[in-house]
Amino acid sequence: MYSLLPWRISTILQPKLFVLLTLFPWVLNIIMAKPYEFNWQKEVPSFMQEGAIFDRYEEESFVFEPNCLFKVDEFGFFLTWKSEGKESFVFEPNCLFKVDEFGFFLTWKSEGKEGQVLECSLINSIRLGATPKESFVFEPNCLFKVDEFGFFLTWKSEGKDPKILAALEAVGKSENDLEGRIVCVCSGTDLVNISFTYMVAENPDVTKQWVDGLRSIIHNFRANNVSPMTCLKKHITRTFASGKTEKVIFQALKELGLPSGKNDEIEPAAFTYEKFYELTQKICPRTDIEDLFKKIAAWIEASDAFSQEEEQQGHSDEAMSLYASFTWAPSVTYFLEAHQRDPRLNEILFPFYDAKRAMQIIEMYEPDEDLKKKGLISSDGFCRYLMSDENAPVFLDRLELYQEMDHPLAHYFISSSHNTYLTGRQFGGKSSVEMYRQVLLAGCRCVELDCWDGKGEDQEPIITHGKAMCTDILFKDVIQAIKETAFVTSEYPVILSFENHCSKYQQYKMSKYCEDLFGDLLLKQALESHPLEPGRPLPSPNDLKRKILIKNKRLKPEVEQKQLEALKSMMEAGESAAPVSILEDDNEEEIESVDQEEEAHPEYKFGSELDDLGHKEVVANSVKKVSDDLEHENNKKGLVTVEDEQAWMASYKYVGATTNIHPYLSTMINYAQPVKFQGFHVAEERNIHYNMSSFNESVGLGYLKTHAIEFVKYPYGMSDLAMQLNQGKFEYNGSCGYLLKPDFMRRPDRTFDPFSETPVDGVIAATCSVQVISGQFLSDKKIGTYVEVDMYGLPTDTIRKEFRTRMVMNNGLNPVYNEESFVFRKVILPDLAVLRIAVYDDNNRLIGQRILPLDGLQAGYRHISLRNEGNKPLSLPTIFCNIVLKTYVPDGFGDIVDALSDPKKFLSITEKRADQMRAMGIETSDIADVPSDTSKNDKKGKANTAKTNVTPQSSSELRPTTTAALGSGLEAKKGIELIPQVRIEDLKQMKAYLKHLKKQQKELNSLKKKHAKEHSTMQKLHCTQVDKIVAQYDKEKSTHEKILEKAMKKKGGSNCLEMKKETEIKIQTLTSDHKSKVKEIVAQHTKEWSEMINTHSAEEQEIRDLHLSQQCELLRKLLINAHEQQTQQLKLSHDRESKEMRAHQAKISMENSKAISQDKSIKNKAERERRVRELNSSNTKKFLEERKRLAMKQSKEMDQLKKVQLEHLEFLEKQNEQLLKSCHAVSQTQGEGDAADGEIGSRDGPQTSNSCMKLQNTN
Repeated sequence: MYSLLPWRISTILQPKLFVLLTLFPWVLNIIMAKPYEFNWQKEVPSFMQEGAIFDRYEEESFVFEPNCLFKVDEFGFFLTWKSEGKESFVFEPNCLFKVDEFGFFLTWKSEGKEGQVLECSLINSIRLGATPKESFVFEPNCLFKVDEFGFFLTWKSEGKDPKILAALEAVGKSENDLEGRIVCVCSGTDLVNISFTYMVAENPDVTKQWVDGLRSIIHNFRANNVSPMTCLKKHITRTFASGKTEKVIFQALKELGLPSGKNDEIEPAAFTYEKFYELTQKICPRTDIEDLFKKIAAWIEASDAFSQEEEQQGHSDEAMSLYASFTWAPSVTYFLEAHQRDPRLNEILFPFYDAKRAMQIIEMYEPDEDLKKKGLISSDGFCRYLMSDENAPVFLDRLELYQEMDHPLAHYFISSSHNTYLTGRQFGGKSSVEMYRQVLLAGCRCVELDCWDGKGEDQEPIITHGKAMCTDILFKDVIQAIKETAFVTSEYPVILSFENHCSKYQQYKMSKYCEDLFGDLLLKQALESHPLEPGRPLPSPNDLKRKILIKNKRLKPEVEQKQLEALKSMMEAGESAAPVSILEDDNEEEIESVDQEEEAHPEYKFGSELDDLGHKEVVANSVKKVSDDLEHENNKKGLVTVEDEQAWMASYKYVGATTNIHPYLSTMINYAQPVKFQGFHVAEERNIHYNMSSFNESVGLGYLKTHAIEFVKYPYGMSDLAMQLNQGKFEYNGSCGYLLKPDFMRRPDRTFDPFSETPVDGVIAATCSVQVISGQFLSDKKIGTYVEVDMYGLPTDTIRKEFRTRMVMNNGLNPVYNEESFVFRKVILPDLAVLRIAVYDDNNRLIGQRILPLDGLQAGYRHISLRNEGNKPLSLPTIFCNIVLKTYVPDGFGDIVDALSDPKKFLSITEKRADQMRAMGIETSDIADVPSDTSKNDKKGKANTAKTNVTPQSSSELRPTTTAALGSGLEAKKGIELIPQVRIEDLKQMKAYLKHLKKQQKELNSLKKKHAKEHSTMQKLHCTQVDKIVAQYDKEKSTHEKILEKAMKKKGGSNCLEMKKETEIKIQTLTSDHKSKVKEIVAQHTKEWSEMINTHSAEEQEIRDLHLSQQCELLRKLLINAHEQQTQQLKLSHDRESKEMRAHQAKISMENSKAISQDKSIKNKAERERRVRELNSSNTKKFLEERKRLAMKQSKEMDQLKKVQLEHLEFLEKQNEQLLKSCHAVSQTQGEGDAADGEIGSRDGPQTSNSCMKLQNTN
């Protein structure tokens, strides 16, 4: 299983390469098995090693003349001074100049003098021809003048130093012979204090040969990171080159069997590097490494790996006693793997150490051949390994150009400078053209040019810090210097940041200087592949190689085109004042008024306008004022107090650049167009990548809370801490001046808060600890020393002035500190963090320092070579440290992370513990878990739940089968009550509903009683009508029968036969008529009965429907009311839950803060405060997440409740509809039955009457 790529690899690994290495890891093992070959050495030409004869002279970087007598003559013409003198130059003829085979030193020696050395790492540039140094120029017989207004003090001389010319003529070289024969070597320990050494060759060919040769070996940034062993070679090279002796090594030489007398000489062939190494070990014994060597043996014996290897190898006890003095290959493997390897590294790209690799180290660094054959390494060999390039404190490949350079320009941090021209402070400081050369040679890619109108006769634009009493330099000189040095050390684009205060006429001269001097180097038009269009990204550094970009305000396209056409027409017409005429525009008066106020040095303005009458008097007064002020300034030069500078800064008012741009200069602006910042939302809407904005620090701090940094400008003239951090960071990636931003700062879907106390999304925080063990060759004096270890990065990552070792007194050679590790527990953003290790003496003076970016730092026991304040390497001073790098693990998660990172080890430890417990008679199952607060709260919550949920869950017609009970989806946690269920049965048992039912039943009973009465009335009426018809029928039938009976009695039966037939016919007719009448009346009664029944049924159905709808409406109201109560109850439950959570969070925060304050392992107050601040930030984020989750849970519960309530309402409405339909069907069936019953009853009425019975009987 392969681990994920760490943060330090993901930015450099190509996707296709990663797929290849994942599928075929053996390919990478072949590649990575070998150590990185650090080719720091540049080839030195043979003619430089052999040497050549030059005459040498030099100007010192600073001449201090104490007790000078300054005077101004009576006319105010000259300012003169005189001192006891100091030689301003050194002349040394016939010097043999050489460069050693390693390219460390440029050495020279003349007869009768000791050899001199100049370290090549201190050489900034090699120039052809004698370039006078600005910090010291010797000009004899100068004519000093003060102008008529008293504004300027000027002087003029005949030029070259006659002392140097006289010295050269004395050795046979006239002034005319010097052309093309002088090599100027510029060097210095920083960018300001520069020394110039001049070499006069025999002929121009030698000069050119040496200029090219020296240029090929300087600017070797890799050589600044060589190992201590290489530094020893460097030191012995210096020793042989200079020939100087050191009294402190006489005794050590004697012990080595070498000549040790004061007048003895050592042959270089006899004094080999091995002898020199032994000498250094005697002068500076490494007892710290010997102690470490013994600890390794103890570690190995205590480790499981040692036991396994011992069993496999079958070593005897005698052999093991031998290993007490030496360490064998498995021990080396264990040491490398356990202590020298960063555990965060990917095992594919950085394979684990094995026995083969350990043997390679032994064979390379162990000097004893017998020990090599036995696979052993001595403490001497171990020391050599620890001091080698292979054990460098940084990944040496980071010094090469390792980052992709094809991203848009805005995806890079760009090494930039602020007020580049200044050599010191920003008020009253000195401006220098040389600063532009030094800054660009140091890798800076963005320089600032504050351009102002020159006031001389030639109207040349100048560069100065306006209104700050700084000196001036010519703009054209700066452009020439930039052209010469822009692409010497880096081919990537240079950005000239113009702060333009010039008039249009001088802007035109500026643009012509840029065009003429830069030529094709100046990017005047946008690239075809990257047009200036919204939404189009900026070109990459690769696209802009060897190109110079100008950053300046640009005119609007239509205004620029219009003014260009006017300028072109004027120039074609031959008007000499064409560049000036372009100044005339619509707002000329406004622009002139502004330009008149923007003078570079209004502080030098002493008088008002002069009239002709008082001209001489005013001139005299002005001259006197100038002389007095100059004398005052000279007396104070170099003695400006901090209070003075703070007062100047408080009264200083920044003057913005002009917006009145010359169109010719405007056409040269493309990918760097400054605009007024109107907010990020406006910038996003415009989506114009070539626009850039700057703002003051107070506004910038506000924006930094949510957005990343683009340019960070440093004044390169100050060798302070900020400059050291900047140079240390930009030393990576080949010192090209461009560093690719971290991935999350390049992605539009990520946000960045530099003030965050919690890890950045997508970035793994780191833990770094540094144990300062010892120092070597810190000073050749018996002084006290101590070491400070600081971390710089994001505000929360920055820890300074907290970790320092104890003071080791009277030992500047090899002090041993052996301090406890300084732990930087959480580094949120390792990509932007740097480690600073600084050594101070007992007077708190800096001896040396080193800046180590954390993203390229290697873990383990490392020697860290120190640098001076200007970040130049010191030769021998080193600090021996143990650096531990790990992934940051929050407190309490260490065991989990260990188990996940090494499951086998975790399981073995668990099994071992179980075996130990069984040996004690205790089974694992018998060990109960300690109840936590959470479990207690859970039990309490369950109890509360049991109390509230007392209603049994039974099925109901209101609850569909697919829908759970209302309370089942709202199970509360940790003591929150369940919401009671709502059922139809409960609603129907409510008093309001029962009262309403009783009222409706009463109404229905009253209606039924009324209908029954109507039924009885109609039935009686129908019976009366039937009885009447039957009675009439019986009467008529009886009459006919009586008449026949009387006739038969009277006449006899035989005589009444005919009459009897007639009577029967009459009775039949009567019966037939009676039946027809009965049928008619039955039909009529049936109709009336049916109509009555239908009417009654309709009335009853209507009232039933009304009652049912009223019942449904009442149930709906009751359900809605119950739902409102549920909602209110749930809200109260949520409020109670939120309140309990806030109280619980406050309790946790207080307890955690209290635990930190009572933690005795935290001895540093600042660390304690940082822990509390970090804890508060972490708790705030965690608590907000918990509250957010709780709010989401409560919202989900509320939504679920509303959903269930809605389902209940819908179910109730459906049920009501079904009830209404079923009620209608039942009523209709019942009505039809009643109608049929009525019809049958009417039909049976006559048949059941007595008359009908009699009629039937008669028939």
